[in-house]
Amino acid sequence: MFKLKYFTPILLIATLLLASCNQLESQYPWSSPSSEKFPWLDYLANLTSERNVELIALTRHEQSIQSLARTLFLNSEVARKLGITNIRFLYVPAELWPSYIEKASKQGVSIDLVYGAGPTLANYLDELGYLMPINPAKRPEHYAIIYELNKLPAKIAGADTYKKDSEGNIKWIGEGLSGFGFTVNYDTLSKYGLPKPKTWEDLASPVYARYLPDTPLIGTADPTMSTSNTRIFEIILQAKGWSEGWRILTLMAANARIYPGSGDARDAVIRGDVAVATTIDFYGYMAMNVNPDCEYIAPEGETMVNADAVAILNTTKHPVHAAAFIAWALSEFGGQQVWLDKDINRIPVNPNTFNTPEGQQRPDLKQSYDQLKTFRGIEFNETLSTMWVNAVVYYFKATLVDAHDDLQAVWARVAGAYLDGRISRDWFDYLTLELSKPLRFKDPVTGSNVEFTQEYAVYINKKLAEEASTYQALMTAWSSGARDRYRSVLSLLERALRGEPVPTTITGTMFTTSTASTSTSIPVTHVESTTIGSTASSTTTQLPITVNTTPASSPSTTVIPSLSTTQSTASTALSQTTVILLAASLIIIALIIVVVRRGKP
Repeated sequence: MFKLKYFTPILLIATLLLASCNQLESQYPWSSPSSEKFPWLDYLANLTSERNVELIALTRHEQSIQSLARTLFLNSEVARKLGITNIRFLYVPAELWPSYIEKASKQGVSIDLVYGAGPTLANYLDELGYLMPINPAKRPEHYAIIYELNKLPAKIAGADTYKKDSEGNIKWIGEGLSGFGFTVNYDTLSKYGLPKPKTWEDLASPVYARYLPDTPLIGTADPTMSTSNTRIFEIILQAKGWSEGWRILTLMAANARIYPGSGDARDAVIRGDVAVATTIDFYGYMAMNVNPDCEYIAPEGETMVNADAVAILNTTKHPVHAAAFIAWALSEFGGQQVWLDKDINRIPVNPNTFNTPEGQQRPDLKQSYDQLKTFRGIEFNETLSTMWVNAVVYYFKATLVDAHDDLQAVWARVAGAYLDGRISRDWFDYLTLELSKPLRFKDPVTGSNVEFTQEYAVYINKKLAEEASTYQALMTAWSSGARDRYRSVLSLLERALRGEPVPTTITGTMFTTSTASTSTSIPVTHVESTTIGSTASSTTTQLPITVNTTPASSPSTTVIPSLSTTQSTASTALSQTTVILLAASLIIIALIIVVVRRGKP
């Protein structure tokens, strides 16, 4: 038995080490929680005495998600403990969110939350100053949010799962994952003798124009009515570059029936009305559940993953209750359960969800989540998206939706002449480039003739949203200019059919006929894209824009990293706790061994 005098310092050292560990473990300001699933719940309940609360949230989630989220939340111990008696979801068009927030605030109505906004919309609200910073040092209820945030990866498939401001404050957090691609109906493909598309380029192929204009075999949606299809169109522009992107978008729209909303396009491919529809991933999974002939396809190296945002609005009158909802939405025992429902079929952002009994019943979603870890996606520039999204949406609307009948009629004749061998490949390439090149028009702001370049889109973006006269003038100029363009292509087609030589120039752009692309199962056009960065004439403002223009055929592989140091100091402390506990135990054991060996009986 060793001497007592050696035992006292050992005990003191052990006590200090364990106290240090306990201090790290108690980084959150709660102890001995009564709720195993939500350890922050008692702490939040003690921060406010307010009960009988109704929360109001702006959302872009469809009705099925709203209904299930409301039911699960109101029946949860979180809502009961904090006295939240109702949560009201307001499904408002994305472009109206700022004005809706302002009008509600002036009427004394507190809109508390954002639930299910795409990153572009969430970033726009943040730019306008509507989002509350998540900062536990100033608002202790935010510790609950940080606790749940630390369960999430910092990135997934190259996409951020949350956004920080310049001061390091978190502004929004992703609560569900969304991918973007298209859904095919194999029965309809077989019926019309069409090959399976694999890329965005394939959707622009003339093979899908064979039955036009009577039977469009691709479905897509009006971007003014569908934020998911807006994101798809932006993905194509960023993956392919401005000029090439608009060529693909124009020919894809020419091949398509354009539906009012993304749900209509989804239902069309399920029924077999079209062979292919551009869809968000969970619409594709839904289609597969309803019709086994359907399959969702994410174009490898040409798309991305989104994390739909939740955030607290700074207009809230119930900050503690709002924080509780955010924490609940991120928890594997709370809002992440919504995505497991077979009628919703979305991928949870919290990987712990798959460890719950309900999560273990969805190995298909777990497999989809695991595939995202090595998914090759584009590096999508969210800043650029915020800078141009209005211009992209309204230009698409004016030229490809409003003038769609004219476009499709001309494209049907051009594609038909090429497929039947009545015009050469060089003529076909020339006509498709002429059909899809960005318009020139009179800028209503400066009065100068300009081209719809990427720089002009950024320049006019904010004015389109804020100035009704500018919006009306441009929509009229774009739609009428598009119709004139399509009629001019029809005249060019007549020249081609007469056997005239292919022109060597296209209005202000040198055109070089290209050799046929490498043969694939789908004959697709290939024209060299003009360089991004040409300045719109008469505009002297230099707009520094950084955009990834790497061809999608050679993307960089994006793999989910482990939690980075940019996550939060809380996650760093959590990872250190285990190490310190292990080190403390080893030191204590070593000291005891030394004393025992030296001790006298």
